[in-house]
Amino acid sequence: MRVIQVANVRWFNATSWYALYLARLLREAGHEALVLAPPDTETLDKARHWGLPAAALPLNSSNPATLARLAVELRRLVREFRPDAVNCHRGESFWLWGAMRAAGAPFRLVRTRGDQRLPRNNAPNRWLHNRCADAVVATNSVMHAHFRDAFGIGPDRLHLILGGVDRERFAFDPEGRARVRAEFGYGPQDFVVGLLGRFDEVKGQRELIRAVAQARLAPGGQRLRLMLAGFETATTQAEVRGWIDAAGLGEATTITGQRPDVAAVISAMDLGVVASKWSETIARAALEIMSCGRPLVGTSVGVMPDLLGPEALLPPADVPALARAVARAATDPGHLRALAAAQARTIATLSGRDFLERTLAVYAGGRP
Repeated sequence: MRVIQVANVRWFNATSWYALYLARLLREAGHEALVLAPPDTETLDKARHWGLPAAALPLNSSNPATLARLAVELRRLVREFRPDAVNCHRGESFWLWGAMRAAGAPFRLVRTRGDQRLPRNNAPNRWLHNRCADAVVATNSVMHAHFRDAFGIGPDRLHLILGGVDRERFAFDPEGRARVRAEFGYGPQDFVVGLLGRFDEVKGQRELIRAVAQARLAPGGQRLRLMLAGFETATTQAEVRGWIDAAGLGEATTITGQRPDVAAVISAMDLGVVASKWSETIARAALEIMSCGRPLVGTSVGVMPDLLGPEALLPPADVPALARAVARAATDPGHLRALAAAQARTIATLSGRDFLERTLAVYAGGRP
């Protein structure tokens, strides 16, 4: 197949990753894929770094003259590339593709919604999603239910695809575990709680720091160690260090910074945590932690209830609940094994190959 991935996302976030990973999977399977992204963006840079064919276009512009030129350029691109499917991962230029499709353009138009914001049920959106799009993909059950109930999109056109993960790259690495734990001074008795994600208010680093501090006060809690596998973005490392010091966790906490050996860092954890306060509509970090065989607990936001059972879920920003979950994981080996076993069954169906096959079925007009 020949597919255009419209990834008009400024930052390389989960939505951008979802689109670019699909493009890479398509090319690895022998299909043709073209990424469209705005100029001077992390998404465009990452696409080129991955060796993906990519074009820079002002997809997010609101200038009428720019949009007129963009419409001409998109029609030219469709004539030359001849896509079988166009997958729009953001809404800013979706209406241009919808207008082309409504005018009879010979490609299947897919709208993938990996955003936390539910689309408004208004006339333009109903026209785009019900009349122009050939298929709508939701990346979590909440979004899927919204399109089903508010927009009335039927099961022949509405699909739930959670994403996928490279199971070969993200696999438990015993040698990497030993190496990383030695690097950070973790002993065999230490129970390492890890959060994988950029430093940002949404990711809940502050709440996890407070929770681990509380859990360390419980019997046996002094063996708890906290690993923040991330780096500063919206929140600075100095701010995070301030939270750590205020909680009295200076000697018990490691900040890894950006690392090339992510699977080894994950493997060094005894418990992974997704402490996000909102968002997580795709949850790339959760997939990678589960793929590495590390038991995981997480907040009940976004896609997390689709990935974790009730025993692994807790309310967002609830520090006492998070402290109890960490303490139980550290002191109840049977519970920890049960979490890992349940999550192993889930991740077994979420490989990159599964992701590609389900998406290709949508592109071809069938059911995933």
